Amino acid sequence: MKTIIIKYPAGNVQSVLFSLERIGVEAIVTDSKKSIQNAEKIILPGVGEANFAMKYLKEKKLDIILSKLEQPVLGICLGMQLLCKSSEESNTICLGVFDLLVKKFQSKNIKDKIPQIGWNTIHKLKGPLFENIPDGSYQYFVHGYYAPLGKYTIAKTEYIVYYSAAIQKNNFYAVQFHPEKSSYVGHKILENFIRL
Repeated sequence: MKTIIIKYPAGNVQSVLFSLERIGVEAIVTDSKKSIQNAEKIILPGVGEANFAMKYLKEKKLDIILSKLEQPVLGICLGMQLLCKSSEESNTICLGVFDLLVKKFQSKNIKDKIPQIGWNTIHKLKGPLFENIPDGSYQYFVHGYYAPLGKYTIAKTEYIVYYSAAIQKNNFYAVQFHPEKSSYVGHKILENFIRL
């Protein structure tokens, strides 16, 4: 099985690669359009700034092909946000797979730390990505922006507000948390994606 991790300015590419190796999956990190189009599974990871990341994808003309892919695609953290229509981070126009505006967390009191960094539970799990994953499982989050709840939501969580921990549209899946940093449960979610 040919699994591709998309190469672009994102901080967790190597972490995802190592995590896949731990579950027995050999992946290739590349920004080659041909390799991406011919892959069986594609992962768009990401820790970074939305506008900077989108500029790179556009320079490589990856924005044109990514939204049209028909094989299973998994966006992680920034990768999830880039699959949305736009982001309040630098008013960035994103890939538009999900008709969602990514919003910035707004502090309601002094206890609200932004970005959110740490473990949080996920709930209302739906679909094959969460097969055999218990409701209320902990996942590791690091982010200052979020996708609101809506028709694409397949998992929810709460930090300041309720928001989408995961979304899905057809062959596109995306998670706000970092499965590659979330121990056994995170690795199981990656396994579920590879098995799609």
